[in-house]
Amino acid sequence: MQITVYIHNKPVHLCDILDEHLEKLHHQPDTIFIDELDNHTIKAMLKEINLPEIRRGIFLHPDLEELKKQFFKKFEVHVAGGGLVINESGELLMIFRRGAWDLPKGHLDKGETIEECAVREVQEETGLKNVELGRFLTTTFHSYEQGTHHIMKESHWYLMKSSLDEKLVPQTDEDIDEIEWVQEGQLDQYLPQAYPSIRDVVQKYLHQK
Repeated sequence: MQITVYIHNKPVHLCDILDEHLEKLHHQPDTIFIDELDNHTIKAMLKEINLPEIRRGIFLHPDLEELKKQFFKKFEVHVAGGGLVINESGELLMIFRRGAWDLPKGHLDKGETIEECAVREVQEETGLKNVELGRFLTTTFHSYEQGTHHIMKESHWYLMKSSLDEKLVPQTDEDIDEIEWVQEGQLDQYLPQAYPSIRDVVQKYLHQK
């Protein structure tokens, strides 16, 4: 089992065993590998993952839940919900925000479920009114800085359906400049300009189809 966390868009794989893929990455010079869990080693991982010559991290510990618990203590965790929206032609809805292609998502409000949050955020950020909630897709984790706070965004993603007949209205006060329906065959023109966690969500959907 493993959890992938993106620290400044670089993957850190928290795992309880090295699968075949991680075993290959483990021996590469641009991988930082740690297999002892304490406060010092967590700080070392968070420091070294920012070095320009390092592309990824692997943190191995037999108790994955304990590893995640201790690792996440270094962050203020913000929970969010979002959607991968498909129309009747099988196109995917993508938004352009702060210089990157993204999927609509936002913070969980007090008193709402994560599913309610995901649908609300899709509606607010895209202008869609009729959004049908589908199955859960995946959870992603990425970090960012907010002043002196180290934030870990825990985003829960759902498959959703909507229609081409609806008008798309970008939520400009959330820095959304464009919204587009994207054919699967055109995704390779968009995903290189997307955040790695967003690429993971899209790949999860394509793999599960």
